[in-house]
Amino acid sequence: MRVLVVEDDPMIATDVCEALDGAGFLTESCAEGNDASFRGDTEDYDLVILDLGLPGLDGLSILKQWRAAGRAMPVLILTARGAWSERVEGIEAGADDYLPKPFRMEELIARARALVRRASGHGSAIHDHGDLRLDGNRMSLSLRGKTLNLTGLEYRLVAYLIHHRGRTIPVTELLEHLYGDDESREANAIEAIITRLRRKLGSGYIVNRRGFGYELRGAPE
Repeated sequence: MRVLVVEDDPMIATDVCEALDGAGFLTESCAEGNDASFRGDTEDYDLVILDLGLPGLDGLSILKQWRAAGRAMPVLILTARGAWSERVEGIEAGADDYLPKPFRMEELIARARALVRRASGHGSAIHDHGDLRLDGNRMSLSLRGKTLNLTGLEYRLVAYLIHHRGRTIPVTELLEHLYGDDESREANAIEAIITRLRRKLGSGYIVNRRGFGYELRGAPE
């Protein structure tokens, strides 16, 4: 899942990104309000972690602009401001959750996972699809009860397909959520990951609709 971390304290930003990356997310970070506003307007993120006290445009103004423009990605406000009135203001501006500093990384990760699940219409960390079971807390995938040995990229790709089952995912969208804004990304990288997954899952789960993208189907052949 692709996450934008907006935090002007470089130490906090680094710690948050490292914790989320270790939990299976793909993070990008920025430290300035106008940059954050532009990224949120032009890129698709599964979650934004947003500090309120930013240089340039402040976090609340950014959030209000995103919501006014119809940007619906979940937003977790992360700030040193702990006043009750400021929390209410953040929620009313369109925040989905609020975590005051200082905080434990375990709580941040748990809240991030919960927000992503709710945004994709899933209330549980466990997702069953035929003989497949995805456990978002353990970052594991099992087939008929046997845990599969997946790389980080393989796990993120199949998790994205499971969370968005029922629709065809364009290759460009998969690239964005696996590699973020890395300009060196190529479509054949997705094909290579899909090939490895098919060896582990069977050929029938991940189907290529030529010209449209990939989608998750019922069971391996």
